[in-house]
Amino acid sequence: METIRIKYFSDEIERLRYIDGKSDWIDLRASERVELKKGEYKLIPLGVAMQLPEGYEAHVVPRSSTFKTYGVIQTNSCGVIDGSYCGDEDIWKMPVYATRDTVIEKNDRICQFRIMKNQPKILFEETKKLNNQNRGGFGSTGKQ
Repeated sequence: METIRIKYFSDEIERLRYIDGKSDWIDLRASERVELKKGEYKLIPLGVAMQLPEGYEAHVVPRSSTFKTYGVIQTNSCGVIDGSYCGDEDIWKMPVYATRDTVIEKNDRICQFRIMKNQPKILFEETKKLNNQNRGGFGSTGKQ
């Protein structure tokens, strides 16, 4: 089991935890009330900074209900927080764009994260031919 050192910036948000039997993703919460008008952009503070284990990064994505409930889209689609973002003031944030007027209350669950091992070092070998079956191009299932 890996250990993550975590700093909370608010005593008013729930502490991180697994929801047993549901998923291995962990919910993150807004650490302040955010009011957005349609078309506005905001970095929503999530109230935590973390020191990830060596060789890991965090992937942050919206919860499945975030768009339906709040009308916001995470602007970077999937946020990647690398292990170097681990200082005392490196608070995690979710960048959002509002598609309608909305209010996100403090402690609302708006996104989720999981940690993943960093990609291994890769050597790219240039070639003229890949020697694989032609699948038919982009969007093809390979069937004709």
